[in-house]
Amino acid sequence: MGKYLKRWGLSFQRPDKRAIEQDPEAVAHWHAETWPRIRAKAKAEGGEALFADQVTGRTWGEKGKTPVVRRTGNRFSVNAMSAISTKGRMHFMVFTESFTSEVMCRFLDRRAGHFDHKIHLVVDGHSAHRSRKVRAWLAAHPNDVELHFLPPYSPELNPDELVNADLKHSLPRQHRVRDQAELAAETRRFFRRRQRQPHIVRGYFGGPHVRYVLDENPMSF
Repeated sequence: MGKYLKRWGLSFQRPDKRAIEQDPEAVAHWHAETWPRIRAKAKAEGGEALFADQVTGRTWGEKGKTPVVRRTGNRFSVNAMSAISTKGRMHFMVFTESFTSEVMCRFLDRRAGHFDHKIHLVVDGHSAHRSRKVRAWLAAHPNDVELHFLPPYSPELNPDELVNADLKHSLPRQHRVRDQAELAAETRRFFRRRQRQPHIVRGYFGGPHVRYVLDENPMSF
């Protein structure tokens, strides 16, 4: 049967997962019009476009077994937000609280203080990104940061999603994290290492669904 399938031009493949709520027309519009417009605007302003996302740090355990963490009995976690550019630059912030509009404003404050030019930040539709506090911050800093939103239910369009996968793969699998501070230190170590490896950061944009970011002449879909 396998020989017949190959003869007919078929091959065994892992299915490409998509949310049933995703709007194909919105994705096509992003490829053909929205992203090219963002890129052109950033270039005209002498600015820079970055893609950002959030991730939650987790511990690892042996396959098929639940990780056991020796701790005080209180649950702990570490969150992070990162932003990457096609120039191989990575910016990040590690935090222990939940991701809220206050955290997003703090992240924006840090980014605005780091750049001497305007940045165009591409994010998903998280409620914190669209909150009143974030809108107020953006209105007060029109020359520092402008937010752009990906189509709903389309995480595959964000190259920063590959940073999340890299982080989860790179954290020591057999390491038993003892407390929140140690987990935060491991997470920061990962991001600082990647900051010194711009070739890896640029490689995030080589994924099959995010190569469009590098395409100067996108085709209509």
